[in-house]
Amino acid sequence: MLIQLKNITKEYDNSGVITKVLRGVSLDVDEGEFLAIMGPSGSGKSTLMHIIGFLDRATDGSYIFENKDIKNFTDDELAFIRNEKIGFVFQSFNLLARTTVLDNVILPLTYSKKKNHLELATKALEAVGLADRLNFLSNQISGGQKQRVAIARALVCNPKVIFADEPTGNLDSKSGEIVMNILGRLNKEGRTIILVTHDRFVAEHAHRIITIKDGSIVSDEKNLNQRKSEIVTEE
Repeated sequence: MLIQLKNITKEYDNSGVITKVLRGVSLDVDEGEFLAIMGPSGSGKSTLMHIIGFLDRATDGSYIFENKDIKNFTDDELAFIRNEKIGFVFQSFNLLARTTVLDNVILPLTYSKKKNHLELATKALEAVGLADRLNFLSNQISGGQKQRVAIARALVCNPKVIFADEPTGNLDSKSGEIVMNILGRLNKEGRTIILVTHDRFVAEHAHRIITIKDGSIVSDEKNLNQRKSEIVTEE
């Protein structure tokens, strides 16, 4: 078991007004799973991903990662896990403007103990089919290519888990399919993928689909209609 959540709650206190976002969420994720978390806007799915991805802390409940309870971890310890064990892919790409593709991918390595930064970043870009775009600026490539750079950046520290938050939300259908097929291939290579989406078509690339509503899990089902990864050429 890679991830175990037990009765996770999340509340925000705004001048004494308490807003409950997560209401007793319990969830287990095995290493090597491809999991989709679905739900409408405001359901709590992104908050749940932020907690699982060490971007936020739960108000209550326990989170076990690699058999360790993270409750008493310091912020520095959580930052180390985020950089070494976790990769993030966001809807808005979050690339540095007017910076080369290669330098965008190298960035996480500057906070890592790993060496050979150039070699690692080049291999990550080769893995997403962008070896010919190393020296392009991030504003010189297409949206689909930007998301593939973001995946390479998530890969470069060799994480155990890749979180993808609406990774196809800003893409056309063909570019979105390329991105999902890359995530599917990475999962087949052994990486755990946790995908957050409101799109059922995108969620059906996963092996398992969690549906969250009003801060609670309302369904947890094996995906019998999983879409198979295919080789799709660049636009």
